[in-house]
Amino acid sequence: MDDASEHEDDTGDLLSTLEVIEAQPLATRAEAYDTLHDTLARRLEATPGAPS
Repeated sequence: MDDASEHEDDTGDLLSTLEVIEAQPLATRAEAYDTLHDTLARRLEATPGAPS
């Protein structure tokens, strides 16, 4: 799989995740966004060549 296809899959997954989060009640939504933030931050830090 090339980088463009991987990026499209990640974007689709992110959009799906955001749609699920937005459908939740406000209190649950806040927790879900916090969890999503932590997940994305870990992925960014684990990316090769990411600035330190």
